[in-house]
Amino acid sequence: MSHDEPIAEDLTRTVLARIAATPDERLREVMASLVRHLHAFARDVGLREPELMAAVRFLTETGRTCTEDRQEFVLLSDTLGLSSLVDELGGAGAGGATPSTILGPFYVPDAPLRASGTSIADVDLGGEPLLVDGEVADTAGRPLAGAVADVWQTAPNGRYDVQDPDQPRHNLRGRFRTDAEGRFSFRTVRPVSYPIPDDGPVGRLLRATGRHPWRAAHIHAIVSAPGHRSVTTTVFDAEDGYLGSDAVFGVKPELARTFERAPGGGLRLTERFTLAPLAPPAQNERPMAKRSSP
Repeated sequence: MSHDEPIAEDLTRTVLARIAATPDERLREVMASLVRHLHAFARDVGLREPELMAAVRFLTETGRTCTEDRQEFVLLSDTLGLSSLVDELGGAGAGGATPSTILGPFYVPDAPLRASGTSIADVDLGGEPLLVDGEVADTAGRPLAGAVADVWQTAPNGRYDVQDPDQPRHNLRGRFRTDAEGRFSFRTVRPVSYPIPDDGPVGRLLRATGRHPWRAAHIHAIVSAPGHRSVTTTVFDAEDGYLGSDAVFGVKPELARTFERAPGGGLRLTERFTLAPLAPPAQNERPMAKRSSP
């Protein structure tokens, strides 16, 4: 141990003592752990001031790169595997529910509610036609009527609508409500692998660490139903070449699907989404009183 080590340890203890006054218990726990790990990291690698300033500049540029349609910090979290780790820690998918995956940086809320069986493609950009037949059920296998599946994907050019001026807003996005048997369907095109935006600080970091920016081909979905835990998940193309090296560590092998050839041409996929019931409140918990609308 160097003669500077006791001083560094004393500094860590001093910072932790200050944080100990944090009123919020969870914030106190998180901040104390963050300080301990950050200080241990700095000691472990012998962090120097020029390196710290380079990190500050990187994070500053990451923030400046964020726009309404691009979340560079989400990309950073994704490419470091942090988003997938938090997803795993959340325990979604336990008890027979559909496994969850990361949301990604290109989700857009309030996609149009479309009629079952219609297309989510508002403009023809090519691609192989794909029909998706979906079903939503609970963990006991009972169909869930009135559930909502919110789906989105890239166009065949590998770009989401928010990245591409040639696509109308909400192209290849849509929400579908299940019928009495928990079913819905939509028409789309076969998803393609695509690079995450790599023209910013996250892209430079990928190149500096010898990594590629490509994501395996997939369709995103958020599936929800009253009284059940919603799931954010993804359907992956089992034939895609990036399943084993997805840039954001987002692939779960159990979510890879092989698309079937439809008799009339194109492809077809039948997919069941399974939702777990919400846990009932503990007996010693009082239900929250309803508030009247203002």
